[in-house]
Amino acid sequence: MDAQTTDSSLSITRVFDAPRELVWKAWTNAEHALNWWGPKHHPATQIEWDVRPGGRWRNCLQAVETGEPLWHGGVFREVVAPERLVFTFAWEEPGERGTETVVTVTFAEEQGKTRMVMHQVPFLSITERDGHDEGWNSTFDRLNEYLILR
Repeated sequence: MDAQTTDSSLSITRVFDAPRELVWKAWTNAEHALNWWGPKHHPATQIEWDVRPGGRWRNCLQAVETGEPLWHGGVFREVVAPERLVFTFAWEEPGERGTETVVTVTFAEEQGKTRMVMHQVPFLSITERDGHDEGWNSTFDRLNEYLILR
């Protein structure tokens, strides 16, 4: 795991012990994603994905402790199987959390494993960036656990 940040961006690199095609399917198939999307404390309960350029996505995360739903979504800008996804991301909340960011995820085959690099930009504050850093890393921990079971 490797994380690099600037004030307005976040980059996370993970190497999964799974073939690139499987990691790609986990990212692009809603049935797979429902098993790993969202941090441990806010797992996804609903996922709607139209994975194609211009296709919309919308997911609901639910707080484990309170049951509070957190909706977020965006639009897929680029879909290049099995190597690159680019999509917008915004929480369905007013203010800074509702500000749209762009997420770019690349997938590279490395001797039967997959190097995934996720980059998200721009953040308006370090607090928001750091919240996403924690959330994505917990989410990628869940993805790793899911891929091990495949």
